[in-house]
Amino acid sequence: MDVGDFLGIEAGDRPDRWQLTVTKALTTRGGFLFGGVGLGAAITALERSSGRAAVWASSQYLSYAQPDETLVIDVETFVAGHQVTQAQAVCRAGDRTILTVNASLGHRPMAAEGQWERAPAAAPPEACEVRTRPGVEDGRLDESMDQRLVKARPWESLDGVPGDGQTVMWSRLPPITSGFDATTLAILGDFVPMGVGQALGTLTGGNSLDNSLRICRLVPTEWVLLDIRVHAVARGFAHGLVHMFAEDGTLLATASQSCIVRDWADARTGARPTRGLDSKDRP
Repeated sequence: MDVGDFLGIEAGDRPDRWQLTVTKALTTRGGFLFGGVGLGAAITALERSSGRAAVWASSQYLSYAQPDETLVIDVETFVAGHQVTQAQAVCRAGDRTILTVNASLGHRPMAAEGQWERAPAAAPPEACEVRTRPGVEDGRLDESMDQRLVKARPWESLDGVPGDGQTVMWSRLPPITSGFDATTLAILGDFVPMGVGQALGTLTGGNSLDNSLRICRLVPTEWVLLDIRVHAVARGFAHGLVHMFAEDGTLLATASQSCIVRDWADARTGARPTRGLDSKDRP
């Protein structure tokens, strides 16, 4: 299965329009579309419309899509050059704009290359503790993810003592068997909110305000190593980034995010985190 099949993206009723049904399997514990899925779906639409691979894509989240809603993705191309396309995808559910995504796509053959960011030391995935989540997964996106903790505390061990801002874990999506692309990395890279709780030492998460993905080099790998760095938490918001490495140390992509910080303390008793669907929480 490729990531387009996993998401269920289909051609719409006119050129450069795409759509998907928001299923429970694509949602967060809060009951709305996972932010990385929204960005990933837009990237797939942009790549299919342009016929080119994404170089970077930056999303702004404006509202929440619910299960059984149809996410309609309209692509508009502003510039289509010999090697680079500049375009935008607007994603709507009914009369609500859920997110917008700006992107550049293309390829420029060039001999010069290099990688200066290095993967942190990590034991192989099979030697690492399986990441568990509070509460019941209940058929949501969590159930499709396999994650192993390298440098992180299990949620039940978060005792209020702050960490150093770095979280490291292995991640993969077993349903996707066709290899990693920009869309898959958009889903796997949406974990700055998880790193916020690790940094604060509390059962805390967040709702993404934005997510920018920059794709470096795609190589075959079964697992992706996420090096999550939370830079700061202030005024109720958090800011950070994720470097994504293949098992051989190749930097696949990097993602940066800001998010609304949420307290998930009730999750210790098995309750789900607050859905946070009030429009006042959006800019």
